[in-house]
Amino acid sequence: MARRLLTLPAALLLAFSLGQSPAQAASFSNPVKAQKGADPWIVRHDGNYYLISTSWTDVITIRRSATLAGLNTAPSVQVWQGDAASRCCNIRAPELHFLNGRWYLYYVAGQNVSDYIPTQRSHVLESTGSDPLGPYTYKGQIGSFWMLDPTVATVNGQLYLFGSTHSGTQNVVAARMSNPYTVSSSFSTVSTPTYDWERQGGTVNEGPEILQRNGRTFLIYSASGCWTPDYKLGQLSLTGFDPTSASSWTKKSTPVFQRSDGNGVYGPGHNGFFTSPGGSESWIVYHANDSTSDGCDNGRTARAQKFTWNSDGSPNLGTPVRLGASQTGPSGEPSAVTATYTLTNRNSGKCLEVAGSSTADGANVQQYACNGGANQRWRLEDLGDDTHRLVNVAGGKALDTENCSAADGADLRQWSWLNNTCQRFRFVATDSGHVRIVNQASGKVADVADCSTADAADVRQWTWLNNACRQWRLNPV
Repeated sequence: MARRLLTLPAALLLAFSLGQSPAQAASFSNPVKAQKGADPWIVRHDGNYYLISTSWTDVITIRRSATLAGLNTAPSVQVWQGDAASRCCNIRAPELHFLNGRWYLYYVAGQNVSDYIPTQRSHVLESTGSDPLGPYTYKGQIGSFWMLDPTVATVNGQLYLFGSTHSGTQNVVAARMSNPYTVSSSFSTVSTPTYDWERQGGTVNEGPEILQRNGRTFLIYSASGCWTPDYKLGQLSLTGFDPTSASSWTKKSTPVFQRSDGNGVYGPGHNGFFTSPGGSESWIVYHANDSTSDGCDNGRTARAQKFTWNSDGSPNLGTPVRLGASQTGPSGEPSAVTATYTLTNRNSGKCLEVAGSSTADGANVQQYACNGGANQRWRLEDLGDDTHRLVNVAGGKALDTENCSAADGADLRQWSWLNNTCQRFRFVATDSGHVRIVNQASGKVADVADCSTADAADVRQWTWLNNACRQWRLNPV
């Protein structure tokens, strides 16, 4: 879809409100997401980046950070879980688009955890408000056939959907939409793999993404087999009026982004685009491997880099940057990078802490008036399976359910890391920026005993009852 650029004055006001110069962007290095980094997508909203990517499970998670660098350590918040047998599993290629005052989340899902083609379909969710973290409701399936990588864009005032289907070869298709969840025309093929570089390991055109600037529209797509190091990006330019007609597009005869053996980057593809806070810089986010033998799976990591524009107005995506190489973050970002968080109870407004800043196994976890202490700061470490360990900064130990109990009222405490499910937690979005903290072993949530608002009130696990005592806000500090 068309990216709306902030004006330069807006960028300056944002920077000054944060106490920063627009030039003081935090440096970062790739990956921007090391766990489940395939098919990444980044949007900016209200001063934050939101990163979403393939989960391969039945859930969709989103990371939020004020800086690109901070995405690497930001918690993954679950915003959706497969809600029906026809779309329960193997969720992939999610994207967020803001249309008509709401967020629409497009994704692919199937009927079981292992299928690739038989039951995969494209779907769309709608937010109830303007928060990218939802909550979301299911709006419907897009098309009745196998289609990957749905994306939407407005061209000449008309909303279109683009995706990838299979008919001997894997092609890019397009259709008109009457609203963000309803296709109003038949799908037509706009690109097929015709060049040799589109046929390495497989005859594939997929992952279409629309890039617009100065009245021009480009379709950047992924070509060749994603299981090969020669997965890469190609480009179509809209030279006609109808985006659903192949004759309206002109394909570039050479790839525009591909492997760099010199930088150790292989199979770069399935990308998205975003701009810096002030809108003065163009950025690409994509996934790639760091070995020629890596495949089309969870080993791929999400990476980002700035790109420029050619004199003819087309994008110059450049060469993939070496993994770990230092880059200057987007212009207009704050310079501070968040690595720790406080967890504030929605009911009491008080912070989750380790009592007395203890470093001992078994030390109690409670709520207390927020004071900035190290015992109230937590590292929320993504474990790569949609769960996290919550490590207290003061004690260096992990949030733990006592004796791995599944009972209501079981105490939450800190303990040395044992790498079991009793010490793993999921963050599940509720509303208004709050989450419930769900223990992976018991399925129960962090709860302030008796909904107390007092200092030192105990924090325990309890069955989810959808009240404020069991909801928390993750605050970067």
